[in-house]
Amino acid sequence: MLQQPATGRFLTPEQLGRRSRQVWLVFALLCAAIIAAALYGASYYGRLTALEMLQRQGHTDANLKVALLRAVLERPRALPLLLADDQQVRDALARRQDDAVIALDRKLESLVSGTSASVLYVVGKDGIAMASSNWREPLSFVGNDYSFRDYFRKAMEAGTAEHYALGTVSNRPGLYISRRVGDAGSALGVVVVKMEFDQLEADWSETGRPAYVIDERGIVLITSLPSWRFMAAGPLSREEAAAIRKSLQFGAAPLSQLPISRPKPIGPDATIMRAVLPGSSAAEYLQLTTAIPSTPWRLGYLIPTDQAIASSVRETRFLTLTVLLPILAFAAFLLRRRDVSAMQIAVSRIAREELERRVLERTEDLSRARDRLEAEIADHRTTEAKLQGVQQDLVQANRLAILGQVAAGVAHEINQPLATIRAYAENASVFLKRQQTEPVKENLSSIAALTERIGTITEELKAFARKGRTAPEPVDMRSVIEGAVVLLRSRFAGRLDALKIELPPTGVNVVGTRIRLEQVLINLFQNALEALEGRDHAKVEVSVDETSDDVEIIISDNGPGIPAAILDSLFTPFNTSKEKGLGLGLVISKDIVVDYGGRIEVESSSSGTRFTIHLRKATT
Repeated sequence: MLQQPATGRFLTPEQLGRRSRQVWLVFALLCAAIIAAALYGASYYGRLTALEMLQRQGHTDANLKVALLRAVLERPRALPLLLADDQQVRDALARRQDDAVIALDRKLESLVSGTSASVLYVVGKDGIAMASSNWREPLSFVGNDYSFRDYFRKAMEAGTAEHYALGTVSNRPGLYISRRVGDAGSALGVVVVKMEFDQLEADWSETGRPAYVIDERGIVLITSLPSWRFMAAGPLSREEAAAIRKSLQFGAAPLSQLPISRPKPIGPDATIMRAVLPGSSAAEYLQLTTAIPSTPWRLGYLIPTDQAIASSVRETRFLTLTVLLPILAFAAFLLRRRDVSAMQIAVSRIAREELERRVLERTEDLSRARDRLEAEIADHRTTEAKLQGVQQDLVQANRLAILGQVAAGVAHEINQPLATIRAYAENASVFLKRQQTEPVKENLSSIAALTERIGTITEELKAFARKGRTAPEPVDMRSVIEGAVVLLRSRFAGRLDALKIELPPTGVNVVGTRIRLEQVLINLFQNALEALEGRDHAKVEVSVDETSDDVEIIISDNGPGIPAAILDSLFTPFNTSKEKGLGLGLVISKDIVVDYGGRIEVESSSSGTRFTIHLRKATT
């Protein structure tokens, strides 16, 4: 006879129900804690990701602004150097004759009109301005005493000086670059050029992100926010502020502190802080600072973080919930299945015990019930095995804003005419020492033309930054080749004999602009000549073939060829085999040619390299 089971060891369905409710309550609290922790972690990670992205983007923008500022600074720095050795300046300072001074006034007036300088003037050794480019204007600098200015005193002592200050006559801020005329023991005076940065500040303000330049004391000199000019990045001592006001460097500026609070460093040159911009309330910004080479200044750049961080946090939270919720749902499914299975087992156990009590009377019924129960259990196990084999694929969408190609090509593109200008300037200096004035005039005329060309290149690249382009037009290919050779003549003096050019006849016109096409040829000519440096029998052949639809410019050399590792990614930015190269020349050249509907092909081997430029023929 079957024994009665000990029911005290098992839970009843009512007890299982109470325990299930308790388990589900704990599970819900645990899920809430997990979701809260996951969302907090996602928010933290999203903020870090957004700040890292903003730092990368901000460093690129800041480096571009530094490059533009350096380009603006370098152009007028040569004027005092050249004029300090100019015989006309020396004669005017030494003789002080009216006709010599008037002639010098006219010369300074003509020189300043072709540069980005604001005023160019000559100060005698007594500190009185003797001649100035603004001698015709009511607020002329002529006759003013500048002996108290640091740029005059330091130039007389050390030979050269740079000093940023508020003009005492014009009441406009600017950078004064000065150089002594004559030796320290026999100084005749000082040549001074003043630069103003109105256009640079206007360009910076177009981006909508505050940028400013501070000196070594933390005083704001150049800024896209005019109300921040002459404010201090940090607190100044009373003695230091009094000394600055006494020097009249910044006029009557209050030297108050910038509206920046709660700075929190997150890197060597990155800080999270709150700032109040003109016309807006306090907001969080990422502040990046970077040194400006050749000056004691530093550039500060503010990037608003609220929108970028909010967007990144939303995206990270969404991705976190996309991963976490299915996992929790699957865990809930398993828990529910466990409860159902336990309840079924409890019910089955009760039924089995009931059947066992009636086994003698209903043996056959009990057997059939047991068979049905085992069949149900088998079905449940089959279902469980199938459910365990099911997996869900999660799709992760991550959109990142990718910054376009670094615009540092500005410096690269103007380096070629700058090198030519430097060569002309050095030649002019030699001719001046020899008292040969005609070659000096020719060199100065060439420098003026190249300066205008630099301005054209800069305007073209600025138009490119604004998604604009100079409209293409028919360009004579012969004049483009001749212009490129002119730019290279001074830099590769003595090596242009290797350049064998078959000039096309006049009238072979292509679609483009002369300046940009000259840039392409200069890059390719320069690369070919540099590749042949130090080789015997060096030769670069240039020819032009005209077809029915396009014009082909072929540049081939007998150099060592391009390495395979470089050739595979030749038109990728920053890919270069030169020690000091940026790896941007061919990238820019390809972009220019593609803009005009053309293409560049390259073939290279150990016996030489051949570039073929295809340009659309201009219809007349």
